[in-house]
Amino acid sequence: MNDILDKLSKSKFRSSFHLRKYMIEYIDDKGLEVIKSHAYDFIKKRLAPKIIPNDGKQTPTKGHPVFIAQHATATCCRSCLEKWYHVPKNTELNEKQINALVEVIMEWIKREYKK
Repeated sequence: MNDILDKLSKSKFRSSFHLRKYMIEYIDDKGLEVIKSHAYDFIKKRLAPKIIPNDGKQTPTKGHPVFIAQHATATCCRSCLEKWYHVPKNTELNEKQINALVEVIMEWIKREYKK
């Protein structure tokens, strides 16, 4: 996982995302386990299906810490998953893939949260 986060940190676009103060306060209020459950929910609903009608536009760039983490970790759309993680489009994500994506998202959030 450190390899992918290291590669992503070298991308000017990916490294431009950071948690904002209100997002850190949200994490303080909800706790990391709740944030993790939100990450699972977002991935399962927005990325895991075989066909995603609004692919490339399903993840907002503000609002929730997981959304920011998804852009920072290239887990925001199927095009990014294909480019960075070699996960082909038009295939349903399996449980192992979903778990791996949530793990990357949460590791990024934890690193940002500790700053």
